[in-house]
Amino acid sequence: MLREVMERIGDVMQMCCEVSSNRQMKAAVRNSGKGAVVAGGSAFLGGLLLGPAGIAVGGAVGGLLGWGMTSGQFKPVPQILMELPPQQQRKLYTNVMAVLGSLDWTDALQLIALVMGNASMQERIIATILTYVTNELHAEIRYGD
Repeated sequence: MLREVMERIGDVMQMCCEVSSNRQMKAAVRNSGKGAVVAGGSAFLGGLLLGPAGIAVGGAVGGLLGWGMTSGQFKPVPQILMELPPQQQRKLYTNVMAVLGSLDWTDALQLIALVMGNASMQERIIATILTYVTNELHAEIRYGD
C-alpha cells in the first residue's frame, strides 16, 4: 500500500514537472531572511564604526547587498519540484489530487497524456502549482526564458 502511494506521488510529481516545463515556468525563492540579516548586520556594523551616520550608511549598503543576493535567482519549476522534501511533495500531491478528483491512471506517462490532453484540467493544475510555489515556497514565478 505504501509503495503504491509513493508511486502515485511520483506520477503526480512527474506530471507537474511536465506541465510546468511546457509553460516554461521558473521561480525565484525569496531568501528574504538572508537579505534581512545582511542589511541588519551592515547597519549594526556601520553604527559601531561610524556612529549614527554609520547606521544609515551601513543600512543602505546592506540593503543593496541583500537585494543583490536575493534577486534574479530563477530556477526551472520542475527542478524545484523534484528537489522538494517528501513532506512538501505529499502536500503538493494532496493539492493536485483535489484537481484530479477520481481520475484513474496506470503510470506517469498516462497521467501526463490525460492532463496534457485536457486544457481545462491543465489550467487548473498550473493554478495549483502556482499557488503552491507562491504560498508554500514564497517564490516569485516567471514564464519563458
